[in-house]
Amino acid sequence: MNDNATLQNKLEYRRILVFAFILITVFGFYLLRLFNLQILDRSWAAQAEENRTTSINTAAPRGIIYDRNGIILAQNVPSYNITVTAAELPDDSGPGKPVTSSGEVQEIMRQISNLTGVPLDRSEISDTNPFVECKSDHGIKQIFQYAITSKPYDPVAVQCNVSRQLAMTVQEKAVDWPGIGIQVVPIRDYPTGYYTADVIGYLGPIPPERQQFYEDKGFLANRDKIGYTGVERWFQTDLAGQNGIRKVEVDSGGKIYGDLAEPQSVIAGTDIRLTIDYRLQQAAYSILVDEIAYWNSIVQYPEYVMSSGVIIAMNPKTGEVLAMVSYPTYENNRMAREISAYYYEQLRLDERLPLLNHAAGDQLPAGSVFKLVTATGALNEGVVDIDQLIQAPPVLEVTEKFYANDPGKPRQFVEWNYKTLGLNGGFGQLTPVQAIAQSCNVCFYKMGGGYQDEIPSGLGICRLGSYARALGYGSSPEIQLPDRIDGLIPDPTWKRINQGQSWATGDTYIASVGQGFIISTPLQVLLSAATIANDGKLMEPTILREKLDNEGNVTEAFNPVMRWDLTQDAIIDIYADTSIRGCEPTGEKKIIEPWVFEAVQKGMRLAVEEGTLKADSVGLRDFPIAVAGKTGTAEYCDKYAREKQRCEAGKWPSHAWTVAYAPFDDPEIAVVAFVYNGNEGSTVAGPIIRRVMRAYFELKAIDNTLGR
Repeated sequence: MNDNATLQNKLEYRRILVFAFILITVFGFYLLRLFNLQILDRSWAAQAEENRTTSINTAAPRGIIYDRNGIILAQNVPSYNITVTAAELPDDSGPGKPVTSSGEVQEIMRQISNLTGVPLDRSEISDTNPFVECKSDHGIKQIFQYAITSKPYDPVAVQCNVSRQLAMTVQEKAVDWPGIGIQVVPIRDYPTGYYTADVIGYLGPIPPERQQFYEDKGFLANRDKIGYTGVERWFQTDLAGQNGIRKVEVDSGGKIYGDLAEPQSVIAGTDIRLTIDYRLQQAAYSILVDEIAYWNSIVQYPEYVMSSGVIIAMNPKTGEVLAMVSYPTYENNRMAREISAYYYEQLRLDERLPLLNHAAGDQLPAGSVFKLVTATGALNEGVVDIDQLIQAPPVLEVTEKFYANDPGKPRQFVEWNYKTLGLNGGFGQLTPVQAIAQSCNVCFYKMGGGYQDEIPSGLGICRLGSYARALGYGSSPEIQLPDRIDGLIPDPTWKRINQGQSWATGDTYIASVGQGFIISTPLQVLLSAATIANDGKLMEPTILREKLDNEGNVTEAFNPVMRWDLTQDAIIDIYADTSIRGCEPTGEKKIIEPWVFEAVQKGMRLAVEEGTLKADSVGLRDFPIAVAGKTGTAEYCDKYAREKQRCEAGKWPSHAWTVAYAPFDDPEIAVVAFVYNGNEGSTVAGPIIRRVMRAYFELKAIDNTLGR
C-alpha cells in the first residue's frame, strides 16, 4: 500500500514537471517572439506608426500661359464634383446595422440619384470591378458603402464634372443633406484651342514608368497631370509649381487629430508669357487652311491633293517667334479632362500626323530655298565672282565620278523650266545675284560641284556642309519645344556608313540645290534666311518672352541670344581636301565677308522685282513694303508617293516652299511657308507669305494707332 502510494506520488510529480516544462516552453516561445517583434524587429512598429500617420497632398495651381499681349492661351477653370463624406451622414439605423440602411440616408441617396441621373443600385464593387473616382461605373448605394468602409472622413466623388448649375443646386440642398458637398477641382482650359495647340500642347496622367520620379517630387500619380507636348511639357517644372504636404496624425478611421510636422506650403506654378502674337497666329492659321482648301478645290486628280503645311513668322533681329502654325492640328481642349482613347486613336492613325509639330519636328527636303546656302558659300570662297556670268543652258551634262580617277559616266541635270519649255528653257547666262532671283538650277549645280573650265573647282560637299551648319541647318535650334529635330547635312563619311556607297559628283550637284540627302525642318529654313536678312547674325529662335509670378511680376525676362555673328566669329571650316573622297578640316576657320550677305540679300530682293516671286498672283512685287524672298520646289519620294506610283524620273511630286523678310532695308519679320505636295513654291507658298506679311503690318499699324 505504501509502495503504491509512493509510486503514484512519483508519477504525479513527473507529470507536474512535464506540464511545467511544456508551460515554460510555450510561455518562453511567446516571450521570445514578443521580444523579437517589439525590440529586435521594428517593422510592426513602423507599420503601426504608418497607420497612425498620413500625408495630405494639396495640388498647386498650375501656371497660366499668355501670348505676348496678355491673351490667355492656357488657364485653370473650375470643375465641380458632387461628393459624400461618410462620417457626416445621419445615422438612425440602430445597433449593428449599416449606415446605408438609415431611412434618412436612403432618402438622400434617392434624391441624389434623381437629381444626377446616376442609378441608385448598380454593379457591386469587387477586386475585379474596383471603385475608381470619376471613372468606374457604380451606383449611388455602392459609392456610399465604399465611402463608409474605406474613407469615412474623406470626401468621395459621387459624380464628376457636373455643370455649375447642378453644383449650385446641390450646394443649396446640402443644408438638408448632411455629408453631401461640392468639391471644386481645377482643370486645364485652352481658350485658343486648335489655333495654338501645336505650340501649347496638353496635359495627361503620369505614366507608370515615370510614377516614382514624379512621386519623389511630391506629385500624386492618380490625381496630378503633367505636360505631354509643347510648352506644357517643356516648362513642366515651372508651370507645375510645388504641391503642399501635411503630415498628420489620424485614427483607424482616418480622422485627423493634428499636424506632426511643419506643413510644406503650396507654391503656385510660374506664369509664362510667350513671344507668340495670337492675332497673327490666328490669321496665319486661317490663311494656310484657306489656301490649301482653295488649291485642293481646283485640282483634278487625288494624287495632287495638298494635305498639310506650315507657317512660321519670327523677328530676325531678336529670334522671337511671332507665329508658328502646323496644319493639320488637333483640339487640345478635348484632352483637358481626360485623353479620349477614341479621339487619340483617330489622331494617331491620321497619316498627316496632326500630333506632330511639323514646324520644328518634321524632316523635309529643303529644295531651292537651300540655294541661299550655296550662293553664300560660293561667293565667300571665291568659287565665282559677284559679276561673273554663268552659262545657264536648259540641260547640263556632267561626268559623274565616285572617286578621283574614276572615268565616270555621263549624267544630265536639267533646269527647272525644262519641263515646260524643253530646250527653249534655261536662262542664257546669269550673275550669281541673278541666279538667286531666278532660282537657276544649272548655275547652282556649277557653283556647288564645279563645271569644266568655267568653274574649275566648285564649292564641294565639305564646304557646302560647313556653310549650311553656320546658317542654321544640321542641328536643331535651341527653341523651347520638345519635338524639335536635327535634320541632316550629309558628307562622304555619312554616305559610306549609312548607304554603303562612295560619294558621287552628282550627289554634290543635287545637294547644291537642296535635294538628295539634304533634310531640314521649316524652322531651319526660316533661320537660314533670317540670318542672311540680319547681316550674318544668327539669333536663337525663342517662344519664351518672360516668366511671371502669381502677382504678375516678371521673374525672368527674355534677352535675345545671338549664337554667332558670321562676319565676326570664325565658324566656317577650312578643308585640306574638298574632293569627293572625304572631308579633311585643317582646324583653321574663317568668317563670311559682309559684302557676301549684301549680295545674297540683293538676289532675294531681285526675286521679288523680276524673278520667281514677281508674278501678280504672288502679290509681293507691288506690296507697299519692300520684301525680299526665295522660292523652293522640293521634289520628294516618300511612302505615299510610292504608293501612288509617282516616283519616276522626271515625274516626282514636289513640296512648295517660300521664305521672305521685310522691310528689305531694315527687316523686322521673316516668314516661311511650306505646303506638302504643293508643287510650285511661288504659285502656292508665295501668296501665303504675302497674306501673312499683310496681316503683320496691319496689326502693327493698329498697335501704333492705339499707342501700344
